[in-house]
Formats: sequence, C-alpha cells, structure tokens
Amino acid sequence: MPTTHTWDGGTYDRVSGPQAAMGVGVLERLRLAGDETVIDAGCGSGRVTEALLERLPRGHVIAIDASESMAAAARERLGAYGERVDVRVGDLLELRVQRPVDAVFSTATFHWIADHERLFARLRAALHDGGRLVAQCGGEGNITGLRARAGEVLARDPYVEAFAGFQPPWNYAAPQETEARLLGAGFQSAECWLTPAPQRPEHAREFLQTVVLGPHVQRLPAELREPFLDDVLEELGSPVVVDYVRLNIDALA
Repeated sequence: MPTTHTWDGGTYDRVSGPQAAMGVGVLERLRLAGDETVIDAGCGSGRVTEALLERLPRGHVIAIDASESMAAAARERLGAYGERVDVRVGDLLELRVQRPVDAVFSTATFHWIADHERLFARLRAALHDGGRLVAQCGGEGNITGLRARAGEVLARDPYVEAFAGFQPPWNYAAPQETEARLLGAGFQSAECWLTPAPQRPEHAREFLQTVVLGPHVQRLPAELREPFLDDVLEELGSPVVVDYVRLNIDALA
C-alpha cells in the first residue's frame, strides 16, 4: 500500500501559491456560460474554487476534498458565496451525486489517487452526456529531480531506518495511458498532454514540509523532522526549484 499522510488546510492555504497559480491557468481551459453546476474534485483549501465561483455567477459548485482540514479551510474561505457552493468531505473513488453535473474540474489532486480506472469511472458517472472533465495533476516525470536529491538524504543516517518499506503515495501517469483509461471509463473523447511547470515556492521550507515531502516528514519521529528539512534544503541549494511536470486532461463525457 502507498504511504498516506494528513493535510493541514490552514498551512496549505498559506503556502499553496504555486498550486493556485497553476490551477487558475487550468480553469481558463474550461468553457462556461456562468449557470452550470460544476464539481471541484479535490478542492483543497478553496483558493481555486473561489476563482471557479467567480466564473459561475448563476451557477453552483460542489467542492469535494478527502481531508476534513482542507474542507474546513475551504468553508471558511468560501462562506461569502452562500448556497452557490456546497463543500463536502468525500472520497472521489466513492463519488455519488443526485443529478449529473455539467463539468468536473480538478487540479493537483489525481496524482494522490492510485486507482485511476475507478476514479475516471466515478467522474464519468457524475457527468451528463456531453459534460466535460478539465483537470491537471502531477504526471510522468513529476519532481523527478527533487525526489532524487531528497532520496540522497533519506538514504543517510539517522533517517534511513524510518524509510524501510516506504512506498511513495503518488501516481504520476503518462498521457497515453490516461487517455486509454478515460475512454475505458466511458468518455467519448480524451486528450492528455504533459507540461513542464517548474516552480520556486515563496515559502520553500513550509512548502516542502506540507506539500512535496509531506509523506516523508510525517513518517519521521518528531525530533528528526526539522533536521531532515535542514538537510534536504542544503542538498537542494537556493533557490529551491520544484521540477513539476503536469498532466493535463480534457475529456468529453
């Protein structure tokens, strides 16, 4: 089983500028009239959900995240939108909606889910015929360089013992296999492609601790977490560059 970790919605909201910027860029690919119902699949703390709501002045957003902490942060951020947004805690692999929706939008989420076949089947079931899935997540080659440098630190004492049997929680899929999975899930058409998107996070230490290396940090005993981050930051040098490669998904239900 892949390693899992927990999220702190407040910290994520503060440091997730790179995810928010990339997410707003993905949102530009979603054509909207303004009155649709859209699922934000993996809404996080609601930063990109807020931009989505601005595109839907007469519409409705169902914002879903698996983390209670993320959902709480999203509710706080999005409270002014009232009944136009419904923030829910839920597993996308168990997604159910009362009525099919017009679109599913997602950023920085699908790579945290191992079973893409089931994921895409549940998203297809949530869409009416002709609805659209527009998404972006980590793809093949994502943070390969950063992971390699961090791996050098993990292999040293006193950290190596804590990572015996460690299995990364990410699923960085390739475009061709993702297109095949989408078509197998019942989508009429699917186009997927990779985009390099290197980022220099403003809050580098918190960003690594919360996002990129969160599963590693949480696996360590408390007394080794700060030294581990010190050693990784020294290994990476300055400025810290996160070598993101994003998998873009456009599919028609």
